[in-house]
Parts: sequence; C-alpha cells; structure tokens
Amino acid sequence: MLSLSFRRLAWSNLLAQSAEQLSLAAVPIVAVLLLHAGPGEIGFLASIQSLPFLLLSMPLGLLADRTSRKRLMALAETLRALALLLLFSLVVSEQVSIAALAVIGFMAAVGTVAFSVAAPSLVPSLVQVEGLARANGRLELARSTAFAAGPALAGALIAWTGASAAFVLSGILSVAAVFFLRGIQEPERAPLPPRHPLLELKDGAQWVWRSDLLRPIVFTSIAWNISWFMLQAAYVPYAIRVLGLDASGVGVTLACYGLGMILGALLAPRVVGALRFGHAILLGPFFSVLAAMTMALSLYWPQGWVAALSYFFFGVGPIIWTITSTTLRQTVTPRAMIGRVTSINIVVSTGARPLGAALGGFVGVTWPVSVSLWMVVAGFTVQAIIITASKVRTLKRLPDPLPD
Repeated sequence: MLSLSFRRLAWSNLLAQSAEQLSLAAVPIVAVLLLHAGPGEIGFLASIQSLPFLLLSMPLGLLADRTSRKRLMALAETLRALALLLLFSLVVSEQVSIAALAVIGFMAAVGTVAFSVAAPSLVPSLVQVEGLARANGRLELARSTAFAAGPALAGALIAWTGASAAFVLSGILSVAAVFFLRGIQEPERAPLPPRHPLLELKDGAQWVWRSDLLRPIVFTSIAWNISWFMLQAAYVPYAIRVLGLDASGVGVTLACYGLGMILGALLAPRVVGALRFGHAILLGPFFSVLAAMTMALSLYWPQGWVAALSYFFFGVGPIIWTITSTTLRQTVTPRAMIGRVTSINIVVSTGARPLGAALGGFVGVTWPVSVSLWMVVAGFTVQAIIITASKVRTLKRLPDPLPD
C-alpha cells in the first residue's frame, strides 16, 4: 500500500504535468494561428522552453539533495502559475508576441524541471524499495494522463473559446498542484557536510560515467530527445498545412501520445514481469523507431489518423522505458546522490532538446518537410542501436539496491 504522502505527490504530479501539457500544446497553436508562425518560429519557441532543463537542472539537483524537495517543487510550480497569469493578460490585451511566448515559456518550464529532479529523489523516501517500480509507474501513469488530456483540451479550448481559456486553466492546475504538495510529510534527512557544489556535481557525473548501466541510458536519451524535438518543431505546421488539420485536430493527434502512454503505463507491470528486465527496457527505443516510420508514412498517405497512430506508438513503448530506467537509476545510485544523478541525466538528455528543436526548425526552413521526417527516423534508429549494444540489454532482473 502506497503512503498518503506518496499519493499526494502523485496527484500533485498529475496536476503539474497537466498544466505543463495544456500550455505546451496551446503555445505553438496560438503562434501558428494568431501570429502566423512557421517551423523556424516554432523551433525557436521549443528551444527557449527547453533551456531551463539545460541551465537549471544541476542547481536544482544540488538543492534536492540538501533541502526540502517538497518546498523546491512548490516554489517552482508557483512561478509557473504566475507566468501563465502573465501570458493570459498578454493574450487578452492582444500584446502577445513570439518573444513573449518564449520568455514566459521559459519561466513556466522551471516548474517542470523542479518536478523532474525532486520527485525521483523524494520517492525512495516515501515508499519501500520493493515498491519503487510500482510507485514510478503510478507517477508515469499520472504524467501519461496529462499527456492525453492536455493537448486535446488545449485544441478544443482554443477552437471554442479562444487562447486565453487554455492559459487560465493551466494556471488553476498549477495552483492546485501546490496545494497537494503542502500535505506531503517529507522525512527528515541528516544534513550533508559542507562541500563545494562543483565537487558534488563531479561525484554525480563520475558515478554516471563509470556505470555500465547508467552511461548507455544517458546516451540513448540524448539521441531520443534530439529526434523527438526535431519532430515537434516540424509537426504543428506540417499537420495544419499538409495534413489539413485544424487546432482541435492537432490537439487530438497530440493527445494520442498521452493515450499510448496510459496504455504503456498500465501494461508496464505485466511486461516487466513477463520479460527479462533488459528486454523490457528495449521496448521504448524500438517502439520509437516504429512510430517514426509511421509518421514518415504520412508523407505518402497524408491522413490525420496516420499521424495519430504515430504519436500513439511514441507513447506506448517509451513510457515503459521511463519506468524501468528510472527504477534502475534509483536502485544503482546511492540515495544521497539521486538528486544530482537525476539532474545530470536531465541536463545531458533533455538538454539536447534545444539542439533538436533548433535543428528541426533549421531543416524545416531550408528543405522540404520530407527531409525533416526522414531525419527523425534516422535519429530514432541511432538511439535504438545505442541501447541494444549496451550491457543493459543483458540484465535478467533489477540489480540489488545499494545500501543507504
């Protein structure tokens, strides 16, 4: 039985992820429909919104190892709510611009970074070791639900009531996430001895680099994120101008990613139980290749449902990857170092997002959209090769956890 504090963390995670997905889906739709943005501008927005992962993950990771994880998440989520309120006021006053969307998107993303760093560090303190996989699966199920509902709701709200309603709802969800965080009973931790932050980060980086299990996971994540954000930079203009979808249709196709994540999260316990642990981790990278090939198929069969199927495949397999790789990282990392190790993983993997978004925008402006989609296929093929060639593939079961 998972504790009440963990359940409150899961609810807060659901609300925060819903706020993020709703606003992330709304911003490019608003940019295209109101500001007539193209692939270059969409790529620029995605790059700026991804920068907090690169700039703030490590500082927040150090804070997560030394201070209250609950307080850290609450402060960052409050910043997101304030940013969304500002964006709402700009839309209502018709002062919104690409630059404003980029700056406010950067502010809002801080909440996502804080949750991404602090929550995995907090989970081992709230549940027993044998419940880690189940707890991570519960968090990912909440995130998957947000991915499913957020884009479809954003498209519907913009189509029916205008852009402002999407940002108001996002802000309300962020405030509710802070409310649930307040009820978490975070266990006390023994204070760590004073040490220079760079030396602490060095310890975490060396731990990851020397691990035959963590190192290939990081490189796989880098290749995955570059490829994924290349696709995101190209997709909304492609869907509207080539596939002929309106705002609501774009939201529905993006929501299929969340539906696939929900199915993957629900199937994960059975899949992990039925397969060798290393083989279960491979499912995500291989499903990503299948998904990218399906999206490329829409070049020859330009139907909205083909794109929706692609996003569904992107959701099913990678969520199992997220659950299994997170559990593996928590198991083979000393508990006092989880925040730093998680932040390093975020920096080197999701820090690749601006590169992928910028590359996608550049390719979209310079060459036909077919070049962008086939480059996406090549990128996802690379990440599948990396993890297949690693020691992770040979794991029969989850390794024994390290002592505290």
